[in-house]
Amino acid sequence: MHAPRITVSLVLLLLAGLILAPAVPVSAQEVNLTFWSWRTEDQAAYDQFIQAFEAENPGIHVRFVPYKNTEYNTIVATALQAGSGPDIIHLRAYGGLEPLADAGYLMPMDDQVEALKAFNPDVLRGATNRKDGKVYGVPFALQTVQVLYNVRVFQELGLKEPQTWDELLQVAAALKKAGYIPFANGAKEGWTLETFFGAVGPSFYGPEFYSEVVAGETTFEDPRFKAAVEKMLELRPYLPESYMGVGYTDMQVMFAQELAGMMLAGSYELGTFAQMNPNLQVGVFPIPPERAGEPAAMTMYVDGSYGVNAATKHPEAALEFIRFLASREYGQMFADTLKQISAVPGTQPQDPVLAELVQLMEAHGTPYLMLTAFRYGQPSGSTLLQNELQGVFAGKLSVEQAARNIQKGLASWYEPFQ
Repeated sequence: MHAPRITVSLVLLLLAGLILAPAVPVSAQEVNLTFWSWRTEDQAAYDQFIQAFEAENPGIHVRFVPYKNTEYNTIVATALQAGSGPDIIHLRAYGGLEPLADAGYLMPMDDQVEALKAFNPDVLRGATNRKDGKVYGVPFALQTVQVLYNVRVFQELGLKEPQTWDELLQVAAALKKAGYIPFANGAKEGWTLETFFGAVGPSFYGPEFYSEVVAGETTFEDPRFKAAVEKMLELRPYLPESYMGVGYTDMQVMFAQELAGMMLAGSYELGTFAQMNPNLQVGVFPIPPERAGEPAAMTMYVDGSYGVNAATKHPEAALEFIRFLASREYGQMFADTLKQISAVPGTQPQDPVLAELVQLMEAHGTPYLMLTAFRYGQPSGSTLLQNELQGVFAGKLSVEQAARNIQKGLASWYEPFQ
Protein backbone atom coordinates (compact mmCIF):
# COMPACT_ATOMS: atom_id res chain seq x y z
CA MET A 1 0.00 0.00 0.00
CA HIS A 2 3.02 2.33 0.46
CA ALA A 3 4.37 1.79 -3.05
CA PRO A 4 1.92 4.12 -4.88
CA ARG A 5 2.66 6.99 -2.45
CA ILE A 6 6.44 6.57 -3.00
CA THR A 7 5.98 6.59 -6.78
CA VAL A 8 3.82 9.69 -6.69
CA SER A 9 6.38 11.40 -4.47
CA LEU A 10 9.18 10.56 -6.82
CA VAL A 11 7.25 11.85 -9.77
CA LEU A 12 6.51 15.08 -7.95
CA LEU A 13 10.16 15.46 -7.03
CA LEU A 14 11.26 14.84 -10.60
CA LEU A 15 8.75 17.37 -11.93
CA ALA A 16 9.90 19.91 -9.36
CA GLY A 17 13.46 19.25 -10.39
CA LEU A 18 12.65 19.81 -14.02
CA ILE A 19 10.82 23.03 -13.27
CA LEU A 20 13.57 24.38 -11.04
CA ALA A 21 16.45 23.24 -13.24
CA PRO A 22 18.05 26.06 -15.26
CA ALA A 23 17.17 26.05 -18.99
CA VAL A 24 19.94 24.70 -21.23
CA PRO A 25 21.07 27.53 -23.50
CA VAL A 26 20.66 26.79 -27.18
CA SER A 27 24.30 27.66 -27.81
CA ALA A 28 25.38 24.90 -25.43
CA GLN A 29 23.60 22.22 -27.45
CA GLU A 30 25.92 20.16 -29.59
CA VAL A 31 25.14 20.40 -33.29
CA ASN A 32 27.13 18.63 -35.97
CA LEU A 33 26.97 20.00 -39.51
CA THR A 34 28.42 18.52 -42.66
CA PHE A 35 29.78 20.74 -45.44
CA TRP A 36 30.27 19.13 -48.87
CA SER A 37 32.57 20.65 -51.45
CA TRP A 38 34.52 19.92 -54.63
CA ARG A 39 37.54 21.83 -53.32
CA THR A 40 39.75 18.90 -52.31
CA GLU A 41 42.84 21.09 -52.64
CA ASP A 42 41.47 23.53 -50.05
CA GLN A 43 40.91 21.02 -47.25
CA ALA A 44 43.52 22.55 -44.92
CA ALA A 45 42.25 26.09 -45.51
CA TYR A 46 38.63 25.16 -44.83
CA ASP A 47 39.62 23.29 -41.68
CA GLN A 48 41.26 26.55 -40.57
CA PHE A 49 38.16 28.62 -41.42
CA ILE A 50 35.94 26.17 -39.55
CA GLN A 51 38.16 26.36 -36.47
CA ALA A 52 37.71 30.15 -36.45
CA PHE A 53 33.92 29.74 -36.69
CA GLU A 54 33.76 27.07 -33.99
CA ALA A 55 35.81 29.24 -31.64
CA GLU A 56 33.11 31.92 -31.89
CA ASN A 57 30.21 29.46 -31.88
CA PRO A 58 30.75 26.79 -29.23
CA GLY A 59 28.50 23.81 -29.67
CA ILE A 60 28.32 24.00 -33.45
CA HIS A 61 30.73 21.65 -35.17
CA VAL A 62 31.30 21.61 -38.91
CA ARG A 63 32.94 18.80 -40.87
CA PHE A 64 34.31 19.68 -44.31
CA VAL A 65 33.93 16.78 -46.76
CA PRO A 66 35.42 17.39 -50.23
CA TYR A 67 34.74 15.13 -53.21
CA LYS A 68 36.51 14.78 -56.52
CA ASN A 69 35.70 17.75 -58.71
CA THR A 70 34.41 15.74 -61.66
CA GLU A 71 32.16 13.55 -59.46
CA TYR A 72 30.85 16.21 -57.10
CA ASN A 73 27.73 17.34 -59.01
CA THR A 74 26.40 13.81 -59.34
CA ILE A 75 27.13 12.94 -55.71
CA VAL A 76 25.29 16.02 -54.42
CA ALA A 77 22.31 15.66 -56.76
CA THR A 78 21.89 11.97 -55.94
CA ALA A 79 22.05 12.59 -52.18
CA LEU A 80 19.53 15.44 -52.29
CA GLN A 81 17.14 13.42 -54.44
CA ALA A 82 17.30 10.69 -51.82
CA GLY A 83 16.35 13.15 -49.09
CA SER A 84 19.77 13.24 -47.48
CA GLY A 85 22.92 15.16 -48.33
CA PRO A 86 24.93 17.66 -46.28
CA ASP A 87 23.73 20.64 -44.27
CA ILE A 88 26.02 23.08 -46.09
CA ILE A 89 26.52 22.74 -49.86
CA HIS A 90 29.26 24.26 -51.97
CA LEU A 91 27.18 25.33 -54.98
CA ARG A 92 28.24 25.74 -58.58
CA ALA A 93 27.51 29.13 -60.11
CA TYR A 94 24.92 30.28 -62.65
CA GLY A 95 23.22 27.32 -64.36
CA GLY A 96 24.96 24.87 -62.02
CA LEU A 97 22.72 25.64 -59.05
CA GLU A 98 19.41 26.13 -60.86
CA PRO A 99 18.33 22.46 -61.09
CA LEU A 100 18.82 22.11 -57.32
CA ALA A 101 16.95 25.34 -56.58
CA ASP A 102 14.11 24.46 -58.98
CA ALA A 103 13.68 21.10 -57.26
CA GLY A 104 13.33 22.76 -53.85
CA TYR A 105 16.51 21.30 -52.41
CA LEU A 106 18.00 24.66 -51.40
CA MET A 107 17.03 27.24 -48.79
CA PRO A 108 16.57 30.79 -50.18
CA MET A 109 19.07 33.16 -48.60
CA ASP A 110 17.50 36.57 -49.37
CA ASP A 111 15.83 37.12 -45.99
CA GLN A 112 18.19 34.95 -43.99
CA VAL A 113 21.58 36.57 -44.53
CA GLU A 114 21.61 40.33 -43.96
CA ALA A 115 25.15 40.74 -45.35
CA LEU A 116 23.96 39.76 -48.85
CA LYS A 117 22.37 43.22 -49.20
CA ALA A 118 25.87 44.70 -49.50
CA PHE A 119 27.04 42.30 -52.23
CA ASN A 120 27.43 43.53 -55.80
CA PRO A 121 24.23 42.62 -57.76
CA ASP A 122 26.37 41.28 -60.62
CA VAL A 123 28.12 38.98 -58.19
CA LEU A 124 24.80 37.78 -56.74
CA ARG A 125 23.65 36.73 -60.22
CA GLY A 126 26.05 33.82 -59.93
CA ALA A 127 23.98 32.53 -56.98
CA THR A 128 20.51 33.49 -58.22
CA ASN A 129 17.85 31.21 -59.66
CA ARG A 130 16.40 33.01 -62.68
CA LYS A 131 12.99 31.35 -62.36
CA ASP A 132 12.05 32.84 -58.99
CA GLY A 133 14.73 35.55 -58.70
CA LYS A 134 15.85 34.32 -55.28
CA VAL A 135 19.44 34.10 -54.09
CA TYR A 136 20.36 30.59 -52.94
CA GLY A 137 23.96 31.01 -51.87
CA VAL A 138 26.62 33.33 -50.51
CA PRO A 139 29.17 33.85 -53.32
CA PHE A 140 32.67 32.96 -52.19
CA ALA A 141 35.14 34.02 -54.89
CA LEU A 142 35.61 35.91 -58.10
CA GLN A 143 37.99 34.38 -60.60
CA THR A 144 39.79 35.94 -63.52
CA VAL A 145 41.47 34.26 -66.51
CA GLN A 146 44.68 35.68 -67.96
CA VAL A 147 48.37 34.98 -68.58
CA LEU A 148 50.44 33.93 -65.58
CA TYR A 149 54.17 34.23 -66.16
CA ASN A 150 57.39 33.34 -64.40
CA VAL A 151 58.95 36.64 -63.28
CA ARG A 152 62.42 35.14 -62.75
CA VAL A 153 62.54 33.62 -66.22
CA PHE A 154 61.31 36.85 -67.82
CA GLN A 155 64.06 38.77 -66.00
CA GLU A 156 66.68 36.17 -66.95
CA LEU A 157 65.81 36.58 -70.64
CA GLY A 158 65.16 40.33 -70.51
CA LEU A 159 61.50 39.91 -71.44
CA LYS A 160 58.74 42.40 -70.66
CA GLU A 161 54.99 42.07 -70.44
CA PRO A 162 53.77 42.30 -74.07
CA GLN A 163 51.49 45.14 -75.10
CA THR A 164 50.30 43.63 -78.41
CA TRP A 165 49.54 40.16 -79.77
CA ASP A 166 52.70 40.20 -81.93
CA GLU A 167 54.78 41.05 -78.88
CA LEU A 168 53.22 38.09 -77.08
CA LEU A 169 54.25 35.80 -79.95
CA GLN A 170 57.78 37.27 -79.80
CA VAL A 171 57.97 36.56 -76.06
CA ALA A 172 56.81 33.00 -76.71
CA ALA A 173 59.45 32.56 -79.42
CA ALA A 174 62.19 33.88 -77.12
CA LEU A 175 61.19 31.44 -74.38
CA LYS A 176 61.19 28.54 -76.82
CA LYS A 177 64.62 29.52 -78.17
CA ALA A 178 65.97 29.62 -74.60
CA GLY A 179 64.75 26.08 -73.95
CA TYR A 180 61.62 26.88 -71.97
CA ILE A 181 58.09 25.73 -72.84
CA PRO A 182 56.38 29.03 -73.72
CA PHE A 183 52.90 28.01 -72.53
CA ALA A 184 52.26 25.11 -70.15
CA ASN A 185 48.75 24.58 -71.54
CA GLY A 186 47.54 21.21 -72.83
CA ALA A 187 44.33 19.95 -74.40
CA LYS A 188 43.76 16.55 -72.80
CA GLU A 189 40.91 17.89 -70.66
CA GLY A 190 38.32 20.00 -72.43
CA TRP A 191 37.72 22.41 -69.56
CA THR A 192 41.34 23.58 -69.71
CA LEU A 193 40.75 24.51 -73.36
CA GLU A 194 37.68 26.49 -72.35
CA THR A 195 39.94 28.32 -69.88
CA PHE A 196 42.44 28.85 -72.72
CA PHE A 197 39.64 30.39 -74.79
CA GLY A 198 38.53 32.43 -71.78
CA ALA A 199 41.99 34.04 -71.73
CA VAL A 200 42.41 34.64 -75.47
CA GLY A 201 38.87 35.12 -76.78
CA PRO A 202 37.55 38.34 -75.19
CA SER A 203 40.40 40.54 -76.49
CA PHE A 204 39.41 39.52 -80.03
CA TYR A 205 35.66 38.97 -80.09
CA GLY A 206 35.10 42.10 -77.99
CA PRO A 207 32.39 43.18 -75.51
CA GLU A 208 29.80 43.88 -78.22
CA PHE A 209 29.89 40.26 -79.36
CA TYR A 210 29.13 39.04 -75.84
CA SER A 211 26.03 41.18 -75.44
CA GLU A 212 24.84 40.51 -79.00
CA VAL A 213 25.22 36.73 -78.92
CA VAL A 214 23.54 36.51 -75.51
CA ALA A 215 20.63 38.54 -76.89
CA GLY A 216 20.43 36.32 -79.97
CA GLU A 217 21.31 39.23 -82.24
CA THR A 218 24.21 37.25 -83.68
CA THR A 219 25.38 33.62 -83.52
CA PHE A 220 28.56 31.65 -82.84
CA GLU A 221 29.17 31.61 -86.57
CA ASP A 222 29.91 35.32 -86.25
CA PRO A 223 33.35 36.17 -87.76
CA ARG A 224 34.42 37.71 -84.43
CA PHE A 225 34.00 34.39 -82.61
CA LYS A 226 35.81 32.43 -85.30
CA ALA A 227 38.64 35.00 -85.34
CA ALA A 228 39.09 34.51 -81.60
CA VAL A 229 39.46 30.73 -82.08
CA GLU A 230 41.93 31.31 -84.91
CA LYS A 231 44.02 33.39 -82.50
CA MET A 232 44.15 30.47 -80.10
CA LEU A 233 45.57 28.30 -82.88
CA GLU A 234 48.43 30.75 -83.40
CA LEU A 235 49.73 29.65 -79.98
CA ARG A 236 49.90 25.94 -80.87
CA PRO A 237 53.60 26.09 -81.87
CA TYR A 238 54.37 27.29 -78.34
CA LEU A 239 52.50 24.60 -76.42
CA PRO A 240 54.23 21.51 -74.92
CA GLU A 241 55.06 18.62 -77.22
CA SER A 242 52.11 16.26 -77.73
CA TYR A 243 49.85 18.85 -76.10
CA MET A 244 46.73 16.80 -76.82
CA GLY A 245 47.94 14.39 -74.13
CA VAL A 246 48.89 17.07 -71.58
CA GLY A 247 46.45 17.17 -68.66
CA TYR A 248 45.72 19.74 -66.00
CA THR A 249 48.12 18.36 -63.41
CA ASP A 250 50.89 18.18 -66.04
CA MET A 251 50.29 21.86 -66.77
CA GLN A 252 50.54 22.83 -63.13
CA VAL A 253 53.74 20.85 -62.64
CA MET A 254 55.41 22.34 -65.74
CA PHE A 255 54.70 25.87 -64.59
CA ALA A 256 55.42 25.34 -60.89
CA GLN A 257 58.73 23.63 -61.63
CA GLU A 258 59.74 26.53 -63.90
CA LEU A 259 59.88 24.44 -67.06
CA ALA A 260 57.35 26.77 -68.70
CA GLY A 261 57.48 30.55 -68.90
CA MET A 262 53.74 31.23 -69.14
CA MET A 263 50.37 29.60 -68.58
CA LEU A 264 46.91 30.74 -69.63
CA ALA A 265 45.04 30.11 -66.42
CA GLY A 266 42.63 31.25 -63.74
CA SER A 267 43.53 33.38 -60.74
CA TYR A 268 42.74 30.37 -58.54
CA GLU A 269 46.14 28.95 -59.52
CA LEU A 270 48.03 31.51 -57.44
CA GLY A 271 47.34 29.74 -54.17
CA THR A 272 48.10 26.34 -55.68
CA PHE A 273 51.43 27.49 -57.10
CA ALA A 274 52.38 29.08 -53.78
CA GLN A 275 51.95 25.64 -52.21
CA MET A 276 53.72 23.75 -55.00
CA ASN A 277 56.70 26.10 -55.16
CA PRO A 278 56.91 28.84 -52.50
CA ASN A 279 59.88 30.41 -54.35
CA LEU A 280 57.96 30.82 -57.61
CA GLN A 281 57.45 34.48 -58.56
CA VAL A 282 54.29 34.87 -60.65
CA GLY A 283 53.35 37.91 -62.73
CA VAL A 284 50.04 38.51 -64.52
CA PHE A 285 48.75 40.33 -67.58
CA PRO A 286 45.64 40.12 -69.79
CA ILE A 287 45.98 38.83 -73.34
CA PRO A 288 47.14 41.91 -75.26
CA PRO A 289 45.07 43.22 -78.19
CA GLU A 290 46.02 43.03 -81.86
CA ARG A 291 47.25 46.62 -81.99
CA ALA A 292 48.64 48.96 -79.35
CA GLY A 293 45.99 51.20 -77.90
CA GLU A 294 43.12 48.76 -78.43
CA PRO A 295 41.42 47.53 -75.25
CA ALA A 296 42.52 44.28 -73.68
CA ALA A 297 39.93 42.14 -71.94
CA MET A 298 40.07 39.75 -69.02
CA THR A 299 37.45 37.11 -68.33
CA MET A 300 35.91 37.14 -64.87
CA TYR A 301 33.21 35.12 -63.14
CA VAL A 302 31.67 34.12 -59.84
CA ASP A 303 33.16 30.79 -58.89
CA GLY A 304 30.27 29.48 -56.81
CA SER A 305 28.52 29.98 -53.49
CA TYR A 306 27.70 28.45 -50.12
CA GLY A 307 24.11 27.21 -49.73
CA VAL A 308 21.98 25.35 -47.19
CA ASN A 309 20.12 22.09 -47.72
CA ALA A 310 16.40 22.91 -47.39
CA ALA A 311 15.96 19.61 -45.55
CA THR A 312 18.68 20.17 -42.96
CA LYS A 313 17.72 19.19 -39.41
CA HIS A 314 19.71 22.15 -38.08
CA PRO A 315 18.61 25.22 -40.06
CA GLU A 316 19.54 27.79 -37.41
CA ALA A 317 23.03 26.40 -36.90
CA ALA A 318 23.56 26.07 -40.65
CA LEU A 319 22.48 29.67 -41.20
CA GLU A 320 24.80 30.79 -38.41
CA PHE A 321 27.68 29.22 -40.33
CA ILE A 322 26.50 30.74 -43.61
CA ARG A 323 26.34 34.21 -42.00
CA PHE A 324 29.94 33.71 -40.89
CA LEU A 325 30.89 32.86 -44.49
CA ALA A 326 29.27 36.12 -45.61
CA SER A 327 31.17 38.24 -43.10
CA ARG A 328 34.07 40.55 -43.93
CA GLU A 329 36.14 38.70 -41.32
CA TYR A 330 35.75 35.50 -43.31
CA GLY A 331 36.22 37.20 -46.69
CA GLN A 332 39.56 38.62 -45.60
CA MET A 333 40.64 35.28 -44.19
CA PHE A 334 39.62 33.58 -47.44
CA ALA A 335 41.61 36.04 -49.61
CA ASP A 336 44.71 35.91 -47.41
CA THR A 337 44.75 32.14 -47.00
CA LEU A 338 43.73 30.91 -50.45
CA LYS A 339 45.07 33.88 -52.45
CA GLN A 340 41.79 34.24 -54.28
CA ILE A 341 39.57 37.27 -54.80
CA SER A 342 36.89 37.14 -52.13
CA ALA A 343 33.33 37.95 -53.23
CA VAL A 344 32.66 39.60 -49.86
CA PRO A 345 32.56 43.39 -50.32
CA GLY A 346 35.17 45.43 -48.48
CA THR A 347 37.93 42.83 -48.41
CA GLN A 348 41.42 43.93 -49.47
CA PRO A 349 43.89 41.38 -50.89
CA GLN A 350 47.19 41.49 -49.04
CA ASP A 351 48.98 39.57 -51.76
CA PRO A 352 50.37 42.12 -54.30
CA VAL A 353 49.68 39.90 -57.33
CA LEU A 354 46.11 39.33 -56.20
CA ALA A 355 45.70 43.07 -55.62
CA GLU A 356 46.97 43.69 -59.17
CA LEU A 357 44.45 41.19 -60.50
CA VAL A 358 41.64 43.08 -58.79
CA GLN A 359 42.79 46.28 -60.52
CA LEU A 360 43.01 44.51 -63.89
CA MET A 361 39.59 42.96 -63.37
CA GLU A 362 38.07 46.36 -62.62
CA ALA A 363 39.71 47.84 -65.73
CA HIS A 364 39.34 44.97 -68.21
CA GLY A 365 36.77 42.55 -66.75
CA THR A 366 34.28 40.85 -69.08
CA PRO A 367 31.91 37.92 -68.34
CA TYR A 368 33.09 34.34 -68.87
CA LEU A 369 31.11 33.64 -72.04
CA MET A 370 29.78 30.09 -71.76
CA LEU A 371 29.64 29.91 -67.96
CA THR A 372 27.60 33.05 -67.38
CA ALA A 373 25.20 32.74 -70.31
CA PHE A 374 25.10 29.25 -71.84
CA ARG A 375 25.17 26.71 -69.00
CA TYR A 376 21.42 26.75 -68.39
CA GLY A 377 20.53 23.91 -70.76
CA GLN A 378 21.90 20.75 -72.38
CA PRO A 379 24.16 20.44 -74.25
CA SER A 380 25.71 23.34 -72.35
CA GLY A 381 27.79 25.94 -74.12
CA SER A 382 30.82 24.78 -72.14
CA THR A 383 30.39 21.15 -73.20
CA LEU A 384 30.04 22.19 -76.83
CA LEU A 385 32.96 24.62 -76.77
CA GLN A 386 35.25 22.15 -75.02
CA ASN A 387 34.47 19.29 -77.39
CA GLU A 388 34.74 21.41 -80.51
CA LEU A 389 37.99 23.04 -79.42
CA GLN A 390 39.50 19.61 -78.78
CA GLY A 391 38.50 18.66 -82.33
CA VAL A 392 40.05 21.81 -83.74
CA PHE A 393 43.27 21.49 -81.74
CA ALA A 394 43.60 17.86 -82.79
CA GLY A 395 43.24 18.90 -86.43
CA LYS A 396 40.00 16.95 -86.89
CA LEU A 397 37.71 19.95 -87.29
CA SER A 398 37.93 23.31 -88.98
CA VAL A 399 37.08 26.45 -87.05
CA GLU A 400 34.13 26.86 -89.38
CA GLN A 401 32.78 23.40 -88.55
CA ALA A 402 33.32 23.93 -84.82
CA ALA A 403 31.44 27.23 -84.82
CA ARG A 404 28.57 25.63 -86.75
CA ASN A 405 28.35 22.71 -84.32
CA ILE A 406 28.33 25.01 -81.28
CA GLN A 407 25.56 27.11 -82.77
CA LYS A 408 23.51 24.04 -83.71
CA GLY A 409 23.86 22.53 -80.24
CA LEU A 410 22.84 25.70 -78.44
CA ALA A 411 19.95 26.36 -80.79
CA SER A 412 18.38 23.11 -79.58
CA TRP A 413 17.48 24.78 -76.25
CA TYR A 414 18.53 28.44 -76.16
CA GLU A 415 15.37 30.38 -76.99
CA PRO A 416 17.01 33.49 -78.52
CA PHE A 417 18.55 31.17 -81.16
CA GLN A 418 15.22 29.52 -82.02
